[in-house]
Amino acid sequence: MDEIDQSILIQLQDNARISMTELGKKIGLSTHATNERVKKLEDKEVIKGYRAIIDPEKLNKNVTAFILFDTKQGKDFRDFCKEHPVVVECHRLAGQYSYLVKVVTESVKLLEEFIDATLPYGEPSTLIKLSSVVEFKPFIKGNLEK
Repeated sequence: MDEIDQSILIQLQDNARISMTELGKKIGLSTHATNERVKKLEDKEVIKGYRAIIDPEKLNKNVTAFILFDTKQGKDFRDFCKEHPVVVECHRLAGQYSYLVKVVTESVKLLEEFIDATLPYGEPSTLIKLSSVVEFKPFIKGNLEK
């Protein structure tokens, strides 16, 4: 990956909806060349997708929790998390805990119901988010203007 690819990634992390024309202007390439570069990054799965960032509180989902989970039933637990509607992330860990699960829900009651539903799989340890100091930080940093 060269400096131009890194510039593309820096710009797209800042604004994934930028037009190829505008992106090309910012990095010093033609629209066609920019489009080809982005396509190659997508084909190599350096860029895995594009998403909207949605504020859960605007959808009345005011409770975010992180649950550290110790389980010996990994596959069953993973399947459970993939299907459960309040799970937004599930990460396999090394160390004392097997998994870290991020849950976003409307109430502590629904969080409690989720925790109760996980008990057959092992031992949860729940942390409730109070606020976020950093919600998103780019992987690649640099000067946004060429």
